[in-house]
Amino acid sequence: MSTPSQDPSKTLPTNALSFRLDSMIAFSGKLLSWLWVVTIAVVLTNVFSRFILGRGSIALEELSWHFFGATMIMTLAYAIVTDDHVRVDVLRERFSLRLMAWIELLGIALLMLPLLYFIIDQLIEYAYRSFEQGESSQAPSGLPYRFILKSTLPIGMILIAVAMVSRLLRCTTYLFKFPREVRPTHPTDFR
Repeated sequence: MSTPSQDPSKTLPTNALSFRLDSMIAFSGKLLSWLWVVTIAVVLTNVFSRFILGRGSIALEELSWHFFGATMIMTLAYAIVTDDHVRVDVLRERFSLRLMAWIELLGIALLMLPLLYFIIDQLIEYAYRSFEQGESSQAPSGLPYRFILKSTLPIGMILIAVAMVSRLLRCTTYLFKFPREVRPTHPTDFR
């Protein structure tokens, strides 16, 4: 069974701005995906230290879930750009490209972008408050500078919003022929 990203008849056209936005998200996603290597190294170090050496570390435990959460939120936009995120494909594969474009256009414009605006606004304040208070772990040997972790939340959501704007522009290109479709000279498959 082919997915929309593999089936050319189910692919939205690209315009100049969406191509630039997708390229930016793809670049940051590939760069940030290296954090998964660091995350795995920290988790394995924690497991080895705790279960083999018998020396647990609260700081190492916190670092492992901090890295996991930060990496997850900051690489989600890449999944949107490459169309590798979870969808209800049982329904979606039966839709025409026009119906899919309308559903995405309305969903992004009326639901996703307003919700992302509210979330980003609140998360920026949340991270800033943590910075102002010099927040650190409540555990005695836990990690300081909790604002660093909390700052990854609005950054990840901003990347998702950029990916959503790009997708919205691609829908308008297909449905309304605006912005004008372009066919980049190099491949648009960002994988």
